[in-house]
Amino acid sequence: MICVIATIEVADGRRSDFLAEFHKIVPLVLDEEGCIEYGPTIDVPTNIGLQPPARENVVVVLEKWASIEALERHLIAPHMVEYRKQVKEMVVGTLLQVLEPA
Repeated sequence: MICVIATIEVADGRRSDFLAEFHKIVPLVLDEEGCIEYGPTIDVPTNIGLQPPARENVVVVLEKWASIEALERHLIAPHMVEYRKQVKEMVVGTLLQVLEPA
């Protein structure tokens, strides 16, 4: 199994717009062969000292895939290519971490 943490920074004031587009692809991704888990998350403000301040322009996608190959197929799936076109103007930057259980 492969775990992915995708941290997406969006343009100021565009997080709701971005999430609206993102939610459209979630069912398609969950139907992909090898997808175990896929969903967006946002920071929750807390008083926990170890947590930095909430980021208003960040969406973190938590993913689990059966294999690297499944993840690679996901990245070139037609719905993902179209999704990237739809959100291109909203996204400032993306950081992808690909992990495996230790």
